[in-house]
Amino acid sequence: MKTLIVIDMQNDFIDGALGSFDAQKILPKVKAKVEQYLKNGDRVIFTRDTHGENYMQTHEGKLLPVPHCVKNTHGWEIADGLFKEGCQIVDKPTFGYTGWSEFEFDEIELIGLCTDVCVVSNGLILRALFENADITVDGECCAGTSKEAHAAALKTMACCQIKVVNS
Repeated sequence: MKTLIVIDMQNDFIDGALGSFDAQKILPKVKAKVEQYLKNGDRVIFTRDTHGENYMQTHEGKLLPVPHCVKNTHGWEIADGLFKEGCQIVDKPTFGYTGWSEFEFDEIELIGLCTDVCVVSNGLILRALFENADITVDGECCAGTSKEAHAAALKTMACCQIKVVNS
């Protein structure tokens, strides 16, 4: 079974505290890809960056002092229209989800935000855990903190045997 993993397509990363035009621009392609996977009977998993009210006191909060994705806030929610019936969701307190070993994967496609932080982190964790899985990242369904950082993260993933495509 193919699995689409949609990384952190949350309001705070799209048009909220850490939002960007590039993140807003990929929304239609991400939505279309989610719908296609579901139509094909494939699995779709969303990750959700999840922080507590104490975010500013955490290690990440001290290095990135912008409160975002605080649990149960509007910024924490998946962007409207993306999450559909039949999708799964996992909350993660840091860049990369450490619970992937609880899943079984043969073929994985990664999309989402931010290419150079959470997408690359999850890609490398998945590559380490599932050495025989086919892993792809769709560069046109991702956005980074900058165009340069996006390109660098795609190059890093390609060097680590994650196939980079542009839909």
